[in-house]
Formats: sequence, structure tokens, C-alpha cells
Amino acid sequence: MNKRQASQRPTLRTIAQMSGLAVTTVSRALADDPHIAQDTREKVRKLADEVGYAPDRAAQRLRTGKTNVISLILNPHDEILGFGTSIIRGITAALRGTPYHLVVMPDFADSEPMEQVSRIVRNHLADGVIFSRTEPDDARIRYLLEMGFPFISHGRSELATPHPFVDYDNYAFARQATERLIAAGSVRPAILLPPRRFTFANHQLHGFMSAVREHGVAHEILTDITLDSPGEQIEARLLARLGLPGAPDGLVCAGEVSGLAAIAAAVDSGLVPGRDFHIVVKQTSTLFSHVRPRVASIYEDLTEAGEHMGHFILRRIAGEPAEALQFLQVPPDPAETPGDTTTRAPF
Repeated sequence: MNKRQASQRPTLRTIAQMSGLAVTTVSRALADDPHIAQDTREKVRKLADEVGYAPDRAAQRLRTGKTNVISLILNPHDEILGFGTSIIRGITAALRGTPYHLVVMPDFADSEPMEQVSRIVRNHLADGVIFSRTEPDDARIRYLLEMGFPFISHGRSELATPHPFVDYDNYAFARQATERLIAAGSVRPAILLPPRRFTFANHQLHGFMSAVREHGVAHEILTDITLDSPGEQIEARLLARLGLPGAPDGLVCAGEVSGLAAIAAAVDSGLVPGRDFHIVVKQTSTLFSHVRPRVASIYEDLTEAGEHMGHFILRRIAGEPAEALQFLQVPPDPAETPGDTTTRAPF
């Protein structure tokens, strides 16, 4: 930006002159001060949009000590289709109309989980942070609690100190999925788990084991592959296993890529999905609505999760206690959708 462009950049004074209001009134209106009349706030925001006003964040940070930034540390799940898009959509909806904007920081599998979090806190790059894929003794959660830094985790830990979270009831998912396999005729269901270091892997294992023990059926926990394994590796491992004696006749898949790999392996083994081999998938996109033959699925609403996390991080920044900022999404009750093989929310 050259000097002429900088001098033409709209400021609070520009909006004040256009509206006939004082500069301090304009500033408070843009900050959504409830002491400023609603119609005045709307008028000022409309003028700001028209002239393309954007706050000087460097000056704002010096003045208030706040960045007005929420950092999302996003692991690009290849397995969970639409994970990032859905989470971002939900958080953005929650932040709309507030001074905060979202900055996404990718977190790849080979990176150190603590690195991003400590850098955000150390350099005060944001006022709050959101992250996922929690572990029972999560170092990020312990660190942020010790530092008193606002955060929301997508997933829980087993730490004694309460922390804010939004999570999906993976115990209920795995139990319900296993019971549906058994109801469909499966006598040896199996489960493909996430990497065991994650909390939600333990929840899924507990739900699966509760169902098979209650019904007294044989079962199998697949080894050598996890939910994070590449699709082709999952397909090859399942294809080899289905060709051996005592192979499972049903599978719980907590992701859509693994579900497609399971269908491919079953078909290549000469099995008919839904008749010889039963599958229940956790659905996070519209993909399985178009798969034939139809495969039973249980829906996880990631956009709703993102929206809850967005609202929670704002409330945490405002000082609300962790105990008030905990939300567990529960899978829909299959009894609510009789005759439907898919349990999901409307897209």
C-alpha cells in the first residue's frame, strides 16, 4: 500500500463525519456496545461496510491488549470427509457479528502437538484457541489450564481438572452401531478403531465391548490398521482378513473413507454388503446418501459442533467457568426414524 492509498483508507473519523456522530460513539457502536442504541449500531456498521472500513488491528491490540483473533488448530482428517469445512462453517457462524475473526493453523500428523499451542500463547497470537483429537492426558489441555489461556477442545480428556469441550458421544455411537449389526444378523462383528492414543478411541472400544458382551456374540478388534490408515491399506487388510477362516461378518466404521474401503473389500471377496457382510458407518457428509446398496449410518453433525465451539470460546474469553462450557453431542435415536437404515440429521 503506497502513501496515497494509506491516506485514503477509511477511519473511524471518516464514518463519524458521514454519520454526524462522535468518533467515540462510532468506536463503541462498532464494538457492539449495548449502551449504544441498536439502530445507531446498525447504521454505523452499514456505513463501515459501505466504505470498506477495517480496524487497525495493531493499534487495537496496543490499546486493548486483545487480538480479536480465534485460532483453530486444524488437523486435516483425510478419513473424516468435510471435517475442516464443517467445523469452520460452524465456528464462523458463531463469530458472525462479533469483533472476532478466525485464523486456521494446519496441524499435520508429523508436527509436535504442543508446538502450535505454545507459540500462540507465548506470542499472544490469539485471544483463544480451538483444537481437536484430544488424548486422555492431553499436554495441550494441561498447559492451557496452567497458563489460564482460553480454549475449547473438540474432544475430552481424563484430567481431573474440568476443561471446556465439545464432544461427540463415541461410546453411544459404537454401542448403537454394534447393536444394529447384531440386529441385522451379524454373529461376529468387528470394529475399526482410531489410533488408541486418542480419548475417543477408548470411548468407541468401550461402547463396542459393552454391546458384544451384553449380546454374548463373538467379536474382533481389527489390528494393524486404524481409522487414520490410508484407504487402500484398510481395503487390503480387510480383503485379506475376509478371506481367512472365522472372518467377521460385520464392521463398525467411524469414518466414511473406511466405510468405502470396507464395501470394496467385501465386494471383492464375493460378499454382498447388507446380506453377507453388514456395515455401520459414522456419516459426516452426504456421501453415503448416494452409496448403493444402502449402508446403515449414524450421523455426526460437525457444523453444530463448530457452532457450539465458537459460542463457547467467546464465553470462555469473557470469563465463564469451564464447567458451564461442556457439550456432548448424542447420536440420534434410531427409533425416531423407523424403517430408515440411516440415522442422521437433515443436510
